[in-house]
Amino acid sequence: MRDRATATLTTVIVDDEQLASDELAYLLRDFPEVEVVATGRNGLEAVQLIRKAEPDLVFMDVHMPGQDGMSVVRDLRESGMELPHFIFVTAYDQYAVEAFRLEAMDYLLKPVDKARLAETIDRARRSAQEKKALTPESATPLASSSPPHRTKLLIRNANRNFIVDAQDVIYATIDNGMITLVATNVEGHSNYRTIEDLQANLDKDTFWRVHRSYLVNIHKIKEVVPWFKSSYQLRMDDRKHTEIPVSRVQTKRLRELLKL
Repeated sequence: MRDRATATLTTVIVDDEQLASDELAYLLRDFPEVEVVATGRNGLEAVQLIRKAEPDLVFMDVHMPGQDGMSVVRDLRESGMELPHFIFVTAYDQYAVEAFRLEAMDYLLKPVDKARLAETIDRARRSAQEKKALTPESATPLASSSPPHRTKLLIRNANRNFIVDAQDVIYATIDNGMITLVATNVEGHSNYRTIEDLQANLDKDTFWRVHRSYLVNIHKIKEVVPWFKSSYQLRMDDRKHTEIPVSRVQTKRLRELLKL
């Protein structure tokens, strides 16, 4: 992607359904930071447009004539070019796991919900700002090796793989080397092996290591419960209203965070 002085997110839309393409373009008009520079009707056009326009974002259908959306990403990756952020837009949810493996920024279901689209655009904007801030002069070995924040996580439950938004994860806990993720609508095991690894891949301003065995989403804390010896437990906003202990080391941060 080319360096740009403005915060504009140049965007390509690829969908073989003209109505769906027009509808998405219409929704994107309400986001001044997004500039749709080209539209395509199939996978072959997608490859050509992306190589020519070098966009920041690509909204692309999965099922298209000639070449499907997943193949487009694989081909461009093999070419060695710097890839844009891909957002798959489809009526089918069964391709979410494959999209996750291809490190797509997001996976939207048709008809596209405007509020859900706004979350995706905000994520893309923040990613662009972070990339711009990381100039060659300011980059350090530590910074360059830091993984990007994951916006999607995989949860395994009953031999099924569910893809959830990271922001929908309420908390994570580890027991006997197995990490359990509890999200708004599903609970199961994670493919990460340690809490440290999971935390390193998530937004540090959202996910907080309150205890050596627990990582919580601060936006999913329902209640702070006083506990013994001036400590606290966090009652989370899951179905079980799980209570999670706050370690003594983290109690000070809790008081600062919530002005206790």
